[in-house]
Amino acid sequence: MQDLAQAVYLTLGLTILGGYLLGSIPFGLIATRLGGAGDIRQIGSGNIGATNVLRSGRKDLAAITLIGDAGKGVVAVLLARWLTHGNPAIIALAGGAAFTGHLFPVWLKFKGGKGVATFYGVLLAACWPVGLLAAVTWLAVAAIFRISSLAALVAAAFAAPFALATDQPYPFLGLCLFMAVLIFIRHKDNIGRLLKGQEPRIGKKKTAEAPPPAA
Repeated sequence: MQDLAQAVYLTLGLTILGGYLLGSIPFGLIATRLGGAGDIRQIGSGNIGATNVLRSGRKDLAAITLIGDAGKGVVAVLLARWLTHGNPAIIALAGGAAFTGHLFPVWLKFKGGKGVATFYGVLLAACWPVGLLAAVTWLAVAAIFRISSLAALVAAAFAAPFALATDQPYPFLGLCLFMAVLIFIRHKDNIGRLLKGQEPRIGKKKTAEAPPPAA
């Protein structure tokens, strides 16, 4: 019985730590540096996600970033699914850990991205109907308003209702709520600009904000 408990704790620790470390991989920064576009943190909003990489003018690097950021969420969830034979609670924890890793990566002093691509990767691997509906929602809102942050916020807000509508296990519902809350928190500046009508549209370059004056 003690050996079984140790095995459970070891599996839980591996899936959560592994998910976090996978989520911490900064594909946007790696892609732009290796691709000769410089440090993405000095471009546009300074975010390491695919939307800001696109502002560098390199669609190829933005695509690599999108695939990498979504893919690490997929891998974290699939590893947890394989190790636990499909335990929803541990799968949700692994997905949440990967998502958290992207937002607060250990490699970048816990200053990461906003998590949208990883959000979709986690959902598509954990509960694909929710991921698919969220992706369709993003595409629809983005096509109508041409604002990436608005599309992400709407999709995140609908993730939990989609989980309820498709009768997902409660751990996946909790995962949807957890990621949605963090997405809204990470998009607080975007929300402010949306309310002022100042949020840039998809494909439009954004000037990097000037650093605060020295005290």
